[in-house]
Amino acid sequence: MSVGTHLSISIVNPLFRSGQYVITAGIHELVLQGKVNLGLLLGRHLSGDWGDLDDSDKRANDRAVRSGEDRIFSSYQLSPDLKVYVITEWDRSVTTVLLPGEY
Repeated sequence: MSVGTHLSISIVNPLFRSGQYVITAGIHELVLQGKVNLGLLLGRHLSGDWGDLDDSDKRANDRAVRSGEDRIFSSYQLSPDLKVYVITEWDRSVTTVLLPGEY
């Protein structure tokens, strides 16, 4: 689900193509409240900081970056009660920022 206008974020030296950026309604509300910094999250994701994943999921992301064939998934615990996912589709056409309940 795309919310609002297109996001225009520039990431220096990303590891992979992100495609179009999309945020869900829940993330949109948290951005408006100042609780989520999209530039920071996307920068971490596109630079290979997979956040709070276990080692096997991090290795799967590293393989996906190298092969260009699988989706890339990051999880960031921003506060005790706020977790955010960032997912880049397998074909690198879209990167979505969403809450776990919106998955």
